[in-house]
Amino acid sequence: MKYSPEGGTIIIDCYAQNNRAIITIKDTGIGISKEDLPFIFNRFYRADKSRTKQTGGTGLGLAIAKWIIERHKGTIGVDSKISEGTTIKVNLPIQIDKK
Repeated sequence: MKYSPEGGTIIIDCYAQNNRAIITIKDTGIGISKEDLPFIFNRFYRADKSRTKQTGGTGLGLAIAKWIIERHKGTIGVDSKISEGTTIKVNLPIQIDKK
């Protein structure tokens, strides 16, 4: 929400596929440049240094999210285009209780 303009859209979707939960979060926000994408999961990395004072944050959110997801044997990926938005895709195993 922080990086989407007023009136922008955020879509959250979740579905099961091959014993995995696929969660996608897509926004119509400012996007992330292709030069910044390889670094966005690094601790303390801020893609747009000029916005730091406006939007706050420490650059830890995506690093923590990735750490948690990987500890649950999942993956996280990002697709983004400047001025078009960002899509985050999380893939987690589904544990089925066999009682």
